[in-house]
Amino acid sequence: MPGITREEVAHLARLSRLELKAEELDHFAEQLDVIIGAVARVSDVADEDVPPTSHPLPLTNVMRPDEVRPSLTPEQALSGAPAQEQQRFKVPQILGED
Repeated sequence: MPGITREEVAHLARLSRLELKAEELDHFAEQLDVIIGAVARVSDVADEDVPPTSHPLPLTNVMRPDEVRPSLTPEQALSGAPAQEQQRFKVPQILGED
């Protein structure tokens, strides 16, 4: 597999709107080549009999049952608000919409 070239790094930098110096192009070309090689090695290891996973161990969500519990009243929740309207927090308009 041919390594990533300095011209390809320059192209990626232009697309990313990054301004790189000449020595940075060489440095990043080497680093990107190592990264691409590591990713290629991973695909060589993966086999058809190995199912794709997101974690090495299975995960299980631990959920508690929904229960109605005492909470603040609307008046208590809004008591510290600088402004309120119709039992809601009132905030400055930011999008210019009605």
